[in-house]
Amino acid sequence: MGTDLRVLRADDWDEWYDNLIRAFGGVPELLGERELWNALTEVDRSIGAWDGDVCVGTAGAFSFRLTVPGGASVPAAGVTMVSVAATHRRRGVLRSMMRRQLDDVREWGWPLAVLTASEPAIYGRFGYGAATHHVNVEVDTTRVRLSVPPGTDDVRLRYAAPAEVLDACEAVYARKVPGRPGMLARLPGWERLGLLDPESGRDGASPLQCVVAERGGEVVGYARFRVKPEWDTTGPKGEVLLQDTEALDAAAHTALWRFLFEIDLTSTLKAWGRPMDEPWMSMVSDIRRCGLRVRDSLYVRLVDVGAALQARTYQAPVDVVFEVEDDFCPWNAGRWRLTGDAKGASCARTTDAADLALSVRELGEAYLGGVSLASLGAAGRVREIRQGALAEAAVGFGSVVSPWLPHGF
Repeated sequence: MGTDLRVLRADDWDEWYDNLIRAFGGVPELLGERELWNALTEVDRSIGAWDGDVCVGTAGAFSFRLTVPGGASVPAAGVTMVSVAATHRRRGVLRSMMRRQLDDVREWGWPLAVLTASEPAIYGRFGYGAATHHVNVEVDTTRVRLSVPPGTDDVRLRYAAPAEVLDACEAVYARKVPGRPGMLARLPGWERLGLLDPESGRDGASPLQCVVAERGGEVVGYARFRVKPEWDTTGPKGEVLLQDTEALDAAAHTALWRFLFEIDLTSTLKAWGRPMDEPWMSMVSDIRRCGLRVRDSLYVRLVDVGAALQARTYQAPVDVVFEVEDDFCPWNAGRWRLTGDAKGASCARTTDAADLALSVRELGEAYLGGVSLASLGAAGRVREIRQGALAEAAVGFGSVVSPWLPHGF
């Protein structure tokens, strides 16, 4: 008996979600997490695979708007909650869900689909490329100091209950979104994700704490974190566990990070999923003692090559014809002429000779400006047909700031 794909019904959500949890190991979710994901799930944009009356596969999509180079906010399907029951592996269930989902995204008129991958090898065959990376850090704060810019001491810091300053923190976040490719405009309800704080998920750390940075009575930054006390025979060596932080200027940014470095009775600052070019990394006295580890983050899939490439700008003029390979979404295959600069772009079908040949996966990796087309060319994944075209395109596709996904989904 084959499987049947259908749009999720609200009364099927519990079974659908239970199947997802089991596929990821079956460990019960944190208190409050299930209710939040139930509220955020867009049922009409989610599908399930059913074997008879048993759910054996799940896939959903969130209605996101993603910042692209140039600052535009582009509709993107946030692919999420993808799973296949272990009893139904290697039967084409995942492929059928990916096929249905990308067909749906095209029908919705959205040029992009994005996801975070549990394993990096899974989604390349469906045209997704790793477009952003992030850095995890473990700073020895007993040995590392920050050099601070003028104005840092003019920033006032104060503790606040996370829920009480949520609106002010979200306003700071919203002002940051247009300035960095890869950031997501948060729709109502998503702000609750940053407040999840069940005791079962703290692993001995404190409840969630929040410090806001203020200037002239206005909140210009915030940091949400936990402190995990620890002692040995030499004294205190607690950890500061940073959940998230944003700031509107260099002084507020430095004031918050200096505070995190100097919390009493701690010797380590741990942070996960931070931007590759976050300013504090250029202020530290010893970068080697910051324990930097790079990891892939957001995967991008161009669902409509022409619309996607036209939606962003280019930091240097480009006029290039791509020969695009896309077996999974054949409507993208063929030649596209991209002409653009920092003011705008156009991208349309053409019969002109190709300058570069690549697959849609490479376009996804390079799309946000964090992965160089030149590096993909050096790896043999982009073929240069017209001499000089690769360098021209690589410079144009770059981004002044590193693209970054601020939170998972």
